[in-house]
Amino acid sequence: MSETYDFIIVGSGSAGSVLADRLTDGTGYRVLVLEAGGSDRRFWIEVPIGYGKTYFDEKVNWKYGAEADPGLNGRREYWPRGKVVGGSSSINALVYIRGQLADYDDWSAAGNLGWSGADVLPFFKKSEGNVIGDNPWHSVKGPLTVSSYDPHPVNQHLFDGLAEMGLPANPDFNGEHQEGYGLYQLTTRNGRRCSAAKAFLHPAIRRGGVRLETGAHAERLLFEGRRAVGVCYRQNGTLHEARARAEVIVAGGTINSPQLLQLSGIGAAGLLRDHGIDVQHDLPAVGQNVQDHLFFPTYFRTRKPTLNNELNSAMGQLLAGIRYVLTRSGPLSLSVNQGGAFFRSRADLMRANMQLYLNLTTFSSTAQVKNPKHLRLDTFSGMGLNVSPCRPTSRGSINIASPDPYAYPVIRPNYLSTNHDIQDALEGIGFVRRLARTKAMSELIVSELLPWPDEADEVAMVDHLRNRGRTTFHPTSSCIMGPDAALAVVDSRLRVHGIEGLRVIDASVFPTMVSGNTNAPTIMVAEKGADMVLADNRSGGR
Repeated sequence: MSETYDFIIVGSGSAGSVLADRLTDGTGYRVLVLEAGGSDRRFWIEVPIGYGKTYFDEKVNWKYGAEADPGLNGRREYWPRGKVVGGSSSINALVYIRGQLADYDDWSAAGNLGWSGADVLPFFKKSEGNVIGDNPWHSVKGPLTVSSYDPHPVNQHLFDGLAEMGLPANPDFNGEHQEGYGLYQLTTRNGRRCSAAKAFLHPAIRRGGVRLETGAHAERLLFEGRRAVGVCYRQNGTLHEARARAEVIVAGGTINSPQLLQLSGIGAAGLLRDHGIDVQHDLPAVGQNVQDHLFFPTYFRTRKPTLNNELNSAMGQLLAGIRYVLTRSGPLSLSVNQGGAFFRSRADLMRANMQLYLNLTTFSSTAQVKNPKHLRLDTFSGMGLNVSPCRPTSRGSINIASPDPYAYPVIRPNYLSTNHDIQDALEGIGFVRRLARTKAMSELIVSELLPWPDEADEVAMVDHLRNRGRTTFHPTSSCIMGPDAALAVVDSRLRVHGIEGLRVIDASVFPTMVSGNTNAPTIMVAEKGADMVLADNRSGGR
């Protein structure tokens, strides 16, 4: 016996939470949200710095892993993703960055009409309640709280050093210009995490019209001819079917969305047949074009205290915990990433191509550890400067390994597989090393930990890039948007090419990577996607 709704949303993450809210706000629609994970009512999800606790927690984390990657000298990167209400917005590092408006102009120029910087700005504003206030770039009216905070004193050394290098101060990375140095804003509210679920989904459930099913693992989509009409999902060992009158919306994220499409017979025909799956629609771009940001860390021992000093002992953690419980302030209320910058690694570039994070911690051995689950904060003062190229050109893939919906897909990122990406990384590390030699930073730094080789030895430098580059946990683009069904998965209205009643709305549709963190852009895509869904269904769809 199946139940029928107007819309079914697969996934309750950054996109799914927004969609559930917007599709039921004053519309009269009934929406079913399917979430494979469980409740987000957990202490370490609420506490901003608690992502250190959820990083390996299988109760809230899919704990994916990529294949051995030649671009990383055969290393396998760990890809944590949220398996919980709120998805990865419940376990991320909270940094709110939209990317450059020019990134979205690139989307539009690739044939995705309606996705320019000017087109998407209203949807960024619609979602946010930003403490910056109402202005041409921001709004205080949206449900997603975006906050500022009192920074750690070490940030000032970074800012002074960047000023010495000629970089301008930028009080708002999400304003008219991204380039410059400043503090990252965070998605926190009164010292607690403000996930997409807290901002959008839970209020929508309280308002009515949304049914959330947790522990509900979508196994395949249901079709009548070329139209998607529902979802088959398993919950507590029992198989269920749910039907959608209007549309099925896949919002599982960059890994789960292509996996579900392929399991349902939508993807490259050869791959599907190899796994004994009947081909519903041959769509070769499903699972291809995967993009991710790498970061390259440089670690330092410092003369002044960092979060190591506050949190590397049981007593320090206890005191921080008491302070947090009593005042919702202190290190537990923040991200370890506070200060940072966007900069051009070469003077001839038209816009910033690098992101910099100050990380106020270092860990035992800081790199090349055998078991990262047992990392401990160093007992001395230390910090990391992490540089991340903004727009990599390497492309990877995510494909099913089996017709079993519980088997993890094969993730091949193909990091550092282009000369462009290698050159960007080399230039980024060169910038950080020059920054470390500025007067302001020299007053802070005692020594470099795990030093990089001499920059003149490019062979050694590239080898170190491959050994030390790490994912920034920003995978996107496995179901990219584009006008050509031979090259893309969804059209500019996020409808799956060749299938009626089916959309993908999440970070997997990004045509190209954005300059910075991906949570805010994913929420924007869902805001705009919901607007399209409502408009198309008022007009009868396609």
